[in-house]
Amino acid sequence: MIVKFRTRKLEKCFLQSKQAIRAFGDQVGRRYIERINIIKASNNLAELEKLPGLRCHPLKEDRAGQYAVNLNGFYRLIFTFEDDVLNIAMIEEISKHYDD
Repeated sequence: MIVKFRTRKLEKCFLQSKQAIRAFGDQVGRRYIERINIIKASNNLAELEKLPGLRCHPLKEDRAGQYAVNLNGFYRLIFTFEDDVLNIAMIEEISKHYDD
């Protein structure tokens, strides 16, 4: 799968682990990079949904069309797909799930 980033900061955090750890903390920063690599290696959404540790799921209501994977208990990685074939994922943000 092809992965794109909504912001330069998100892309830089993926490319440089020091930047990710500085921005998100040690655990979330490392998992951020790990999860994106998993998304890149997958062929489609169904593969992501089958991996139990990710807890990949579609979001609802005002976030309809977006998907999330767990980074840890509170943080999740939000992404969307740019096309109907679901082969280009757009990394949208890191969200503190219970901070809404």
